[in-house]
Amino acid sequence: MNILDRPARHIFFTGKGGVGKTSASSAIAVALADAGKSVLLVSTDPASNLDEVFGVRLCSKPTPIPGVERLLALNVDPEAAAAEYRERVVGPYRNLLPAAAVASIEEQLAGACTVEIAAFDEFAKLIADSALTSAFDHIVFDTAPTGHTLRLLSLPAAWTGFIDASTAGTSCLGPLQGLVDQRELYAAALGALSDPVSTTLVLVSRPERASLAEAARSSRELAELGIRNQVFILNGVFKATDRSDPIALAMERKCAEAMASMPAQVAAFERMVVPLKPGQVLGVDALRRFLGGETLSQPAAAAPVRDAHDKLPGLDQLIDDLALDSHGLIMTMGKGGVGKTTLAARIAVGLAQRGRKVHLTTTDPAAHVASAVDGAPRNLTIGEVNPAVEVAHYRAEVMATTGANLDANGRALLLEDLSSPCTEEIAVFQAFARTVDQAKDQFVVVDTAPTGHTILLLDAAQAFHREVMRQAKSVTDSVLSLLPRLRDPRYTKIFLCTLPEATPVHEAAALQDDLRRAQIEPHGWFINQSLTPLAVRDPVLVARRNQEARYIEEVLNVHSHQTFIEPWRDVVSTGRNPAPMEAVELA
Repeated sequence: MNILDRPARHIFFTGKGGVGKTSASSAIAVALADAGKSVLLVSTDPASNLDEVFGVRLCSKPTPIPGVERLLALNVDPEAAAAEYRERVVGPYRNLLPAAAVASIEEQLAGACTVEIAAFDEFAKLIADSALTSAFDHIVFDTAPTGHTLRLLSLPAAWTGFIDASTAGTSCLGPLQGLVDQRELYAAALGALSDPVSTTLVLVSRPERASLAEAARSSRELAELGIRNQVFILNGVFKATDRSDPIALAMERKCAEAMASMPAQVAAFERMVVPLKPGQVLGVDALRRFLGGETLSQPAAAAPVRDAHDKLPGLDQLIDDLALDSHGLIMTMGKGGVGKTTLAARIAVGLAQRGRKVHLTTTDPAAHVASAVDGAPRNLTIGEVNPAVEVAHYRAEVMATTGANLDANGRALLLEDLSSPCTEEIAVFQAFARTVDQAKDQFVVVDTAPTGHTILLLDAAQAFHREVMRQAKSVTDSVLSLLPRLRDPRYTKIFLCTLPEATPVHEAAALQDDLRRAQIEPHGWFINQSLTPLAVRDPVLVARRNQEARYIEEVLNVHSHQTFIEPWRDVVSTGRNPAPMEAVELA
């Protein structure tokens, strides 16, 4: 199967974080351009790394890619889109309403809901506005990790339904006319997404059980949204060439076992198989080699990094240090696919094993944190911030409080307002604040969504209380104290999780900058799944081990004041803190 045989005009790439969506989408975009097609490559990920892959500074306008004729790329900038959206909504009222009324509208538009709908506006234009994209034969979308993408792709139906049903003059996004004016655009976007001739959805997965399960779940949910033209890329399939290398054999076995137990939902698809590459997929030359079996350029051999595996503490030391306290909030953050869920689960289990009361939860819409724990101690509880549950709880709460003193017409209007898709964001934010509040008398370990979605959630700590005040007329203590708690290093310890690779390290560094702008200081960095502490002999693994050196040095010397490292391990269950593989010699 080759996606290039029958390419649709719109091609979406989605999947669990870290599976290679950006590499795959960029490689397909380059291949289409090399075949003589005019192509626009678009990232809808708030934490896009297209810039690093191509070595070009991208913006929200199409930018030519050097070395590839007919290929242009852009990043959808949520903040810039929100600024344009605010002015488009507020502008018509500036000379018609009193200054206080205009200020009230601007206040309504200050929240994260506006950022979401504005980014969606840009996304919808690229799908449905033929005048805007008429110069391109294909538009290729590199999307955010699955949970965020499902939310994005569901918005055309959600907003179209809300506009059709609404009779009120305002919404959480200001005057409803600002949305009504976009009705045709949203309807056209919905039509294009569900048209199998114009749109193909590419599910990207690694040969790992969690990744394949996520692909299957995504496939089902996308089909329910009417997006049924789906194809499958299985990326990073590894076969050992040195049969004397126990780590290589363990990786091959783990890969084969995951593929053998592949969910039926994705096993039925024809698939494009991409082997694990020894080098990094950076630059046009590497992208041209990505889809085939060609070898990428390999880094020169490197000495062990400052004896990193001897000098850097591991996970057991980290858990021992955390267990010196009796309570607190612990959050794992980073790019998708770097092991945040694994790390959160192992910290939670480790603390519970040391006698601490622990609650493990996730804010990732696509995470399954419970499956990462095997044999949980009795003093460990597991939960999740479930959007559907939280929306129902929030609506009931608002109707029982704010709606209690309203007449029938007022209650109907309030219920209508609570049907807005933005209500989900508010409800999830409220639940996050309640989760943080639980760390007053126990440990709460939070597995966060991939970087871009997490940034939006933390930004909400400074903005969402406005929207809560508009609907609920009051703010709980947990919401009021959320930001101070996140800023308090005695209460909150944030660990930036990364792989020893370019994009995960640089994305974690950018997240650290964002956190510091919000006056939140990370407690430390965690380098996960490293080959550096291990003695590997297989040529592909040796090449990958060599390339880790520069990125571990960068973390140690530039980004982190406290760094932990964990070697690659041959385990599927992540809840128990397993010892390194038997018969694996440490380097």
